Amino acid sequence: MPLRHDIRRGAACMFGATLLFAVMGAIAKSLMEHFSFLEVMFFRSSLSLPIVLAVALRNRVTLRTRRFKGHFLRACTGVLGMTCGFYTLLVLPLAEQTAIGYTGPLFVTILSIFFLREAVGFHRWAAVLGGFFGVLIIAFGKGGGGDMAQALPILGIAVGLGGGLCSAVTTLLVRDLSGTESSSTIVLWQAILMSSILACIVPFVWTTPTLAQFGLMLVMGLIGGLAQVLLTEAYASAQVSAIGPYSYTGLIWAGGLGWMLWGEVPGFAMIAGSLLIVAAGLYILHRELLHQRRRA
Repeated sequence: MPLRHDIRRGAACMFGATLLFAVMGAIAKSLMEHFSFLEVMFFRSSLSLPIVLAVALRNRVTLRTRRFKGHFLRACTGVLGMTCGFYTLLVLPLAEQTAIGYTGPLFVTILSIFFLREAVGFHRWAAVLGGFFGVLIIAFGKGGGGDMAQALPILGIAVGLGGGLCSAVTTLLVRDLSGTESSSTIVLWQAILMSSILACIVPFVWTTPTLAQFGLMLVMGLIGGLAQVLLTEAYASAQVSAIGPYSYTGLIWAGGLGWMLWGEVPGFAMIAGSLLIVAAGLYILHRELLHQRRRA
């Protein structure tokens, strides 16, 4: 299946995905006050299956594929990335966790040297270093207001960076799979394989939820499933360089939800570090566009 190039569709899907992911993150963070983050991950993945299956049936998608290895690798990076993201969500304020998650484009630039054999020039290297400097500002600066007015946990920052690396690998895998597979097929395989992997882990950390808690888990899973469908469709609809800037709106949603639900007031270090990370990501996209125009 040829890759589509519909910037408007891709931007709309990316915008919707970031909003839903922020809401899902807020729900997951509240649930992790009572459950292991691994159990919350299991419910997030397995309970997203209904919406993924609904989309697949509507588009008459089947599991037939010649690229099972690619889907399996994508599921493995998805589990690793989700583990990093949920642990970071547990130990960091919502906005800071979101900001650290945006290091994905920085890692994509680095990985493109090894996997895509791209020549990364001075400008993009400077952007990468600037972005990671933003991470350092967040890590060694102050957190939010109240009890969070202290240096953030270094382990949380390190795990968050691991999530950014997994996100970068996933981005490259999804872009590769999108050349022959529909977005619905990719998400369907992802949901099934990730749920299967997590089902082998969850018995070791299981806590039985109440009916109300299960209902909240269900809402989280459905929102997460829809967000993943939109994100995959965004990457399949347009070039990453065209839709990437819209992903940073997640910082607005995360900051607002963190403030409303937990009183997490972003400090100067978080704002300054986030601006550096976002600026670095946008500048990398800008340089990629310039290279594409020169090659055209």
